[in-house]
Amino acid sequence: MKILIVEDEQGLREVIRESLEKEKYLVETAHDYISGIDKIGSYDYDCVLIDIMLPNGSGLDLVRELKNLNKKEAVIIISAKDSVDDKVTGLDLGADDYLAKPFHLAELHARIKSAIRRKSHDGDSFITLGNIKLSPELRTVTVDNNYLTLNRKEFDLLYYFMINPNRLVNKTALAESVWGDYIDQADNLDFVYSQIKNLRKKLKDAAAEADIQAVYGMGYKITAP
Repeated sequence: MKILIVEDEQGLREVIRESLEKEKYLVETAHDYISGIDKIGSYDYDCVLIDIMLPNGSGLDLVRELKNLNKKEAVIIISAKDSVDDKVTGLDLGADDYLAKPFHLAELHARIKSAIRRKSHDGDSFITLGNIKLSPELRTVTVDNNYLTLNRKEFDLLYYFMINPNRLVNKTALAESVWGDYIDQADNLDFVYSQIKNLRKKLKDAAAEADIQAVYGMGYKITAP
């Protein structure tokens, strides 16, 4: 799962980033309004954490822009401004939650999981497709209730496919979703191909009903009966 942190305080930004990376999230950061607007306009995320007080603009305007772009990310406002007006304004603009500073990282993690579940999984803790069942929180996958062993990138790819069933996805979108700011490490997208190849073999060997299909010259999509 991919998270964007828009926070100008470097120390807090790095603490949150490191804590989320330990939980196996793919994390990107922005330090002001301008870099934040660039990120949300260019990429998709599962959740965006936004501070209200930002250099060059307001975090509330970022929430407003997400709504204007019809983006589907879960949005959590994290702010030292613990006022009722800010909470109401943020929630009215489309934010899913509001967390006042200072906060415990464990609470932030719980809020993120809850917001993503409500936004992307219709409140369910699992995503299912055919006989495949995936838990984003536990990072487990079963096929007919038998556990399937996947490496981190294979899991992230399968997660992305399963929240976009029957949708044609090109390699660049896959790489951005799974590698984020480290997309160059995908070795000109060849690594994406090898990871998908391995994932398809594991799904086939496990008798998964869903199949990742290659659409020549365009990308991939996952289908199931």
